[in-house]
Amino acid sequence: MTTAENATLAHPARPGLLSEPPADIREHSQIGRYLDWLKCERGLAFATYSELWEWSVTDLEAFWVSIWDYFEVTSHTPYEQVLSSREMPGAKWFEGATLNLAEHMLRHHDLDDQVAVIAVSQTRAERELTFGQLREQVQRAQAGLKALGVRRGDRVAAYLPNIPETMIAYLATVSLGAIWASCAPEFGAAGVLDRFGQIEPKVLLVVDGYMYGDKRVERVAEVQAIRAGLPSVEHVVHVPYLDQTIEEAVTWEELLSRPVDPSEPMAFEAVPFDHPVSVLFTSGTTGQPKPIVHGHGGLLLEHLKNHALHWDLGTGDRLLWFTTTAWMMWNALVSTLLVRAGIVMIDGNIAYPDVTMQWRLAERTRPTVMGVSAGLLMQCRREGLHPAKEFDLSTLHQLGVVGSPLPPEGYQYVHEQFGDGVLLNVGSGGTDVCSGIVQGSPLEPVWLGEMSGRSLGVEAYAFDEHGKPVVGELGELVITAPMPSMPVAFWGDADGSGYRAAYFDVYPGVWRHGDWIRFSEAGSCVITGRSDATLNRGGVRLGTAEYYRVVEGMPEIADSLVVHLEGPDGGAGELILFVTLAPGAVLDGALLGRIRSAIRTQLSPRHTPDQVVAAPAIPHTRTGKKLELPIKRILSGRPAEAVLDPDAVDDAGALVFFATMGAGR
Repeated sequence: MTTAENATLAHPARPGLLSEPPADIREHSQIGRYLDWLKCERGLAFATYSELWEWSVTDLEAFWVSIWDYFEVTSHTPYEQVLSSREMPGAKWFEGATLNLAEHMLRHHDLDDQVAVIAVSQTRAERELTFGQLREQVQRAQAGLKALGVRRGDRVAAYLPNIPETMIAYLATVSLGAIWASCAPEFGAAGVLDRFGQIEPKVLLVVDGYMYGDKRVERVAEVQAIRAGLPSVEHVVHVPYLDQTIEEAVTWEELLSRPVDPSEPMAFEAVPFDHPVSVLFTSGTTGQPKPIVHGHGGLLLEHLKNHALHWDLGTGDRLLWFTTTAWMMWNALVSTLLVRAGIVMIDGNIAYPDVTMQWRLAERTRPTVMGVSAGLLMQCRREGLHPAKEFDLSTLHQLGVVGSPLPPEGYQYVHEQFGDGVLLNVGSGGTDVCSGIVQGSPLEPVWLGEMSGRSLGVEAYAFDEHGKPVVGELGELVITAPMPSMPVAFWGDADGSGYRAAYFDVYPGVWRHGDWIRFSEAGSCVITGRSDATLNRGGVRLGTAEYYRVVEGMPEIADSLVVHLEGPDGGAGELILFVTLAPGAVLDGALLGRIRSAIRTQLSPRHTPDQVVAAPAIPHTRTGKKLELPIKRILSGRPAEAVLDPDAVDDAGALVFFATMGAGR
């Protein structure tokens, strides 16, 4: 390999560079092996990640065919055309091909004795399943679902936590060409019915309850209400988890009771590339949850690319990433099986009994890639925790952060703790594409407070209000070329009008994601919040995440939320900053002065808040995102119950403070 071929990055000199890839990274990474394959099989050589990304979006068809071929996708009938057109919406991928996502997760017979799943729970003892045991369990569940009448196109809904039974039921459903949807049992009946009621499932899988830390949570009453509200359900399958009884339900043991011959090849329904595999629901914090339909082929190709080339997962690796079954990260977690790697499944309170829980779990289960939240990292920093010194985390080579922005201090903290030996991969994507849009990779540098760049195959830019790309300034995050994992449709949206309105109403033919982003000349980027929550005072626009970076960098502030209430007739309105104080802190005149001074000097004088209000807690979605728009609407006088689904909130009790304040305005 020449020096030019071994180069991994090319970027303008500028401050903020935390780490660069090792000189030999191509020899020890999945993306390096892929680059070697491209050179050998396609005659393509790329000296930098930027060059590889540029090819992946300019020769879109060739890139996705390379993913298909490199990962040896099994197609029961061949594709006739890679991409019918680049028009969005409406682009069709790999027409003619028939395949099955579950088949690709369960095809690794040479790994039958290797551990596929380690399941950690606060409700029952830890469990392990090998790849061979997992396949046999899925085969039994498939036979059970078929006996219940589940066929291609039917919907199977799960009110289940992140446990092996959920994954087994998911793979069995997918293997039949049926369509999966899941919801975490911390949701109440109303939130579940808002979701499952849209898709009319034939089979409903449930638990009777669970433990959250040391708290016992029973769910029999919720199951009864959900069952009563879903007249389409013909069978309920009970996965015993506490010690309760679900009347007139098939037990999990009964579902898996039909004998199968593990020596016989498992059957998989071959379906078209865009056949629905699952329905993922948006958070429901700004209206009824949108039912986003994803296809077999789209998730297959996207997760093969993402997990191997960005997360650097392959044979013998293991992913630990805390998620609930209501989050797209659960689908991504299960897809780890595609790249021959194992999974750590976690059910319970990830911070119980204290903030060290996830690090202790990593020490025990030995993951190579670990997902952590920005909130956890910042809390560890505040508490002076030194995870790399206090725990044996020697197997880790990558830390992933998604869900909410990580401030620069968090980047510094990770680098101080782990040095250059662990890649910090901060990314952002969403339920809409069930993957990352911007993130890092082993070939990219890590910049202080910034995500490393665009994901492969994702032509993402920042657009100004005129639909022109901008660099070095804030703009709308857009995608200008189709991705295979873009939604097949919204469920029930027969004419596609809801789909078009969600993504294509601002820039026709261009996907508008709804985030406010700034790209640098080097291609790195910062997402500063939702574009519809952007602060605009006197013509100066500011992303809310930039606000939080300044405010939450102060030791007295544990959390914060900023809201701009527009004035009548387009007046300046009122900018209110809510803060949750750290233990022992007091919002006195001195602290108020420091807050205002920091915002004025680090951001802009126009963004100095009109009010700073101490709030007992800041509400978030269950994936950690601050509820800026719902709180804005509540403060404007709308009832909380009319604004959002309380089940979508991590702490619904935190809404009371804002509802009381809104009612009094």
